[in-house]
Amino acid sequence: MTDTTEKAILAGGCFWGMQDLIRKRPGVVATRVGYTGGDVPNATYQNHGTHAEAIEIVFDPDKLSYRDLLEFFFQVHDPTTKNRQGNDVGVSYRSAIFYTDEQQRQVAEDTIADVDASGLWPGKVVTEVSPAGPFWEAEPEHQDYLERNPGGYTCHFVRPDWKLPRRGESAT
Repeated sequence: MTDTTEKAILAGGCFWGMQDLIRKRPGVVATRVGYTGGDVPNATYQNHGTHAEAIEIVFDPDKLSYRDLLEFFFQVHDPTTKNRQGNDVGVSYRSAIFYTDEQQRQVAEDTIADVDASGLWPGKVVTEVSPAGPFWEAEPEHQDYLERNPGGYTCHFVRPDWKLPRRGESAT
């Protein structure tokens, strides 16, 4: 982290697909996948207990706001399914925002409220909002997985109809 970058930690199902889409956003400086929000120290793919598969994102807030990052996060996974994304089921695949400070917490809660109020998603958001804790980096074979394996499994995609309108715009 530098004076010109911030860190975000998000979980929205399998970390491969999240990383593949988020890394391409203008303003994203770096990403790495790993495990957080659970009970196992030194988590690994084979032993990550109740941790979520997550992505740590270093971004330039002058080019990409935290709010814009969260809005994209809510476009590329289904935040209305508890402990599930596509065929991936279990606590590892939950939707979660791990905030690094009170400002991120407030932006997360405001964004969730706006998503719920928009009526564009298929139900109410179940995304957990929790303070960031230890982040255990995943093994090298999981980093940049879909870049190295373009035909690999993902359940993430941009949903054009799940885009929050800017305040003052109509949702229709």
